[in-house]
Amino acid sequence: MPFLLTLSAWIDTLNTKVGKLTTWMILITTLISAGNAIVRKLFDTSSNALLEVQWYIFAGVFLLGSAYGLLQNSHVRIDFISARLSPRTRNWIDVVGIVVALIPFCLLSIYLSWPLFVQAYESGEMSQNAGGLIRWPAYALIPAGFSLLALQGVSELIKRLAFLTGQGSDSLAETDEEADTAEIELMAHGD
Repeated sequence: MPFLLTLSAWIDTLNTKVGKLTTWMILITTLISAGNAIVRKLFDTSSNALLEVQWYIFAGVFLLGSAYGLLQNSHVRIDFISARLSPRTRNWIDVVGIVVALIPFCLLSIYLSWPLFVQAYESGEMSQNAGGLIRWPAYALIPAGFSLLALQGVSELIKRLAFLTGQGSDSLAETDEEADTAEIELMAHGD
């Protein structure tokens, strides 16, 4: 288990770095969007390339940032139900969800998107808009994002199994405590 926990920490570090990169990508997308709007209003013109790069980057935020969302436990969860479950039950539910749904879905998505990326790369597929961009970078985001998400799924699986076997802490409890603390602070300052 120590090797697997080290692997989990490495995956967490990778996805933390990628996740922080996506925050900069949001800023870049916002600046490009604002620049496009200003140029369109002031000069009555726009650039298809800049519009397309804007949605390429925006797609990258979601595809590359999803693994960071899983790491931070900020994904959708039915909290009012999971809060009533024991820590072991919550971790078992996550184990089943990761093994039965998350990892198979990621692998299927990678399998189906890889040929699209390869075909677009080899053919030099271009956008059909005048002044549009090449398409393979957008297609590459799909298998890259799902690969990062699958890796994070493996990391979360390792952490859940470590807790269930008594060899690690409950990572779900840590995020629950942080969420409870943040909610209490909001309630205290909201008055």
